Amino acid sequence: MLKHLKDEHRITYLTLDDGIADNDAGEKATEYCHELIRIPHHTREKFTLGFYVELAQNLFSPFPYAVKKYESPSMREVILKALAQGDVDVLVCDFLAPALNVPAGTTSASVLFQHNVEAMIWKRHYETQSNFAKRAFMKREWRKMTKFEEQTCRQFGCVVAVSPQDCELMRDEYGVECVDSVATGVDTEYFRPQGGVEPGEFDLVFTGSMDWLPNEDGIRYFVQSVLPLIKRSIPGVRLTVVGRNPAKSLLELAERDPSIIVTGRVDDVRGYIEQSAAYIVPLRIGGGTRLKIYEAMAMEKPVVSTAVGAEGLPVENGVDIVLADTPEAFAAGVVKLLSEPQFARDLGLRAAHKVREQFGWKQVARSFAEICEQAIKRKSA
Repeated sequence: MLKHLKDEHRITYLTLDDGIADNDAGEKATEYCHELIRIPHHTREKFTLGFYVELAQNLFSPFPYAVKKYESPSMREVILKALAQGDVDVLVCDFLAPALNVPAGTTSASVLFQHNVEAMIWKRHYETQSNFAKRAFMKREWRKMTKFEEQTCRQFGCVVAVSPQDCELMRDEYGVECVDSVATGVDTEYFRPQGGVEPGEFDLVFTGSMDWLPNEDGIRYFVQSVLPLIKRSIPGVRLTVVGRNPAKSLLELAERDPSIIVTGRVDDVRGYIEQSAAYIVPLRIGGGTRLKIYEAMAMEKPVVSTAVGAEGLPVENGVDIVLADTPEAFAAGVVKLLSEPQFARDLGLRAAHKVREQFGWKQVARSFAEICEQAIKRKSA
């Protein structure tokens, strides 16, 4: 979206930098911004001693840990300096977490881009967690996140959601006056079958950052509750999990079970998607919309998802996606796609047609720019 916005607007991109980006990341930034400002910032690696110390310290903080760990006085200072120059028309905060660094009462128009309703994610974590200690932590984080999210949404001139459902929720629950939604988009030229690759007859694939809790929970649920049911009908089924920082338990499981392949971080997910017979989204927790579904659809892959996984997307069960919320129904959906290749092929082609017609980034960027212009008008009124 930034690439398209850059065609008509001057973009300054200010980001926290944890040092793990590719060496050419700064050079590539010219594709989507005119100026790049990188602020060094490091967070504790999960499940280390320092991580648990931070968690304990955060019990006394009013801010949820998922936000507090991105607090950066340096970022706040740079934002103030940039705004003081007087040539910024609109400040856009991408995601809720860095909003902690945005000074209140900014002189420019401001927009908060909400990819999820974060409090909803933590509520679902709490509702699905069985461990007593973790459940108590999730409940505390949910309540902190709800308070922080409500206050922060009201701080900005306009809020952008990624689905009408999220838009309505923030308006009703948080009392946000200026809130609008833009569709999730996909690069329909980049995500397109390359040809020359024969998909594995019984191969499934999931892509996503494996250090994001909803993804970790979803894969654990699928492996424990759904995959054994599929194997009853299709013993040769295989699952490839593609995404950075997979949990040690998942890596160990893959070592024991040859039907599960865990890649870790990869440079390009398209080859893994193209080599699969079907794409799965077994999420039980989440908010916003799932960009990964549009990417798979653009690659002409049939998708099986939970309702939560496809939440906020204008998809139709049995027409351009298969939706299933119980282990039995999810397994049945996967078995149908793997055992009826023509049905799977038709589903994938209909999905690709919808995405290419309606959800390319150019259209989405145009809608986003209009909301930014609305925020500027509101500020000057």
